[in-house]
Amino acid sequence: MEVVVAVAEAGGFTAAAQRLHVVQSAVSTTVRALEKELGSKLFERTTHRVTLTQAGEAFVPAARTALRAAEQARAAVDVVRGELRGRVTVGTMQGVWAGLHRALASLRAEHPGVVVNLRQAAVADIRQALREGTVDLAVVAFDRQQQRGLATRLLSREEMVLVASPGRDFTDDVLVTFAEVAPLPFVDFTPGWAIRYAVDRAFRAALVERSNTFEVNDIVAASELVRHDLGVCIMPESIAARFPDLAVRRFAQHAPSWKVMVVRPRGEAHPAVAALLRHIT
Repeated sequence: MEVVVAVAEAGGFTAAAQRLHVVQSAVSTTVRALEKELGSKLFERTTHRVTLTQAGEAFVPAARTALRAAEQARAAVDVVRGELRGRVTVGTMQGVWAGLHRALASLRAEHPGVVVNLRQAAVADIRQALREGTVDLAVVAFDRQQQRGLATRLLSREEMVLVASPGRDFTDDVLVTFAEVAPLPFVDFTPGWAIRYAVDRAFRAALVERSNTFEVNDIVAASELVRHDLGVCIMPESIAARFPDLAVRRFAQHAPSWKVMVVRPRGEAHPAVAALLRHIT
């Protein structure tokens, strides 16, 4: 099961062999033996790619569930022995929560036998990974619909602010309106980012249209464009605070906002996951 999941996730036999630290022939032999046992092909193989068959699509989620159960069984014995081992895969979005590194450092100090993998991705990809079981927990900004089917705990809620070059003039030194900033050149984050979703939703609610001049997928790149007065950008206040040389304006009303939360699949958490959750505050 571990080999089949590796091939499915890596997208090929060679990549799976590298991940599992075995030769490719061992991966191929294992998959063929399992396909013979099941009486069904799990992969369609061509010279260019390897894809799951319908049977493979059904097998892989069940295999992931079985592998997680086996890991939990091993972890339960470790806990009785006074040890905690295992692997935790954490999903997050760029810039979403600066305190995550402290929780990871605390977990390592308390349980050095726990290995943490950190994956940074867009909201939709993290949601899919949680559903597939390839991510154990995530620190993200999900809306209400994205939270369905998941166990959630709120970490923080904050407003978003407009960030601009210090030399750019505004009517007010503190507050702006959607109508005032809509004609300005915008530095936006790419679709799929939680920030972009919140900003788009806020402009729709205000019945104001804007056009983006730049689309980036990196916070530092956005700050550089703003710093050179090529556009303005809307971002959470905690992220804006990382660039103290830029000017910040609050919205007079109905400011975009987001909720940062820790989310995971419902049900009993793996002991290693539970240990990390205790350090995330």
